[in-house]
Amino acid sequence: MLTVKKLLSLKERTRIRKISMILSDAARIAKTGQSVDIDYINTVSALAQISPIDKNLDLKHLSFRLEDNAQVLLSRLGAEPSDWDFTDDNGTLDVSKRVILDRFLVLDRIRSPYNVGAIFRSADSFGIKKIILIEGTASPEHVRARRTSRGTTETVQWEFMSEHQAYDFLRGFKPEDVIALELGGTEINRFPFPQSGVAVLGSEEFGISPEILHCCGSRVTITTAGTKGSLNVSVAAGIMLQRWFSVS
Repeated sequence: MLTVKKLLSLKERTRIRKISMILSDAARIAKTGQSVDIDYINTVSALAQISPIDKNLDLKHLSFRLEDNAQVLLSRLGAEPSDWDFTDDNGTLDVSKRVILDRFLVLDRIRSPYNVGAIFRSADSFGIKKIILIEGTASPEHVRARRTSRGTTETVQWEFMSEHQAYDFLRGFKPEDVIALELGGTEINRFPFPQSGVAVLGSEEFGISPEILHCCGSRVTITTAGTKGSLNVSVAAGIMLQRWFSVS
């Protein structure tokens, strides 16, 4: 929850967009029958010059009013919601809407919870069945991972494994179906992605460990043309997963 002090520190357009998101989130909460902090909602609404909401509204009408106010703010910006989530009757992400393929992702000691959360969001979008997290990887339950994942740590299966367990897991696949996303491999636009299998992503600092890399029968690389030698791991994961999904 953003504090009023933090909202006041933002530029006006950013502040209005953030308040619109706060109202939309509150509308979803009210829709599930949960209580909403009306005092906070009215305080942040005042920053955007939105009239206060009557505390006596029932949850159904409260939800509609909050959503209406969120749309009013977006219309001021000439904007639309950034994304539309598929939710069930309880307001949670609807897993039945996912396309789930026979594909796995292994995260080898990725330590940033922000990166882990972002990878989960891409995995949800591009058909990953399950994510294996080698011990040393940030937990998907970390508050920053959950925030970045936008709920997808609940829609994609995941499991922690030791390096030895992950090694045994990978050895259960054909070598050519175990893909390392690393430098020095086949350029991604020419890489023959398998219909099923597992992709391995290494840590931000050290990459994939030698033992885990030994299990990978193929290597894919994203060509870049900037001053940095590599991409952020979550950005690279999103590019690779979309490309893999496109050949399904």
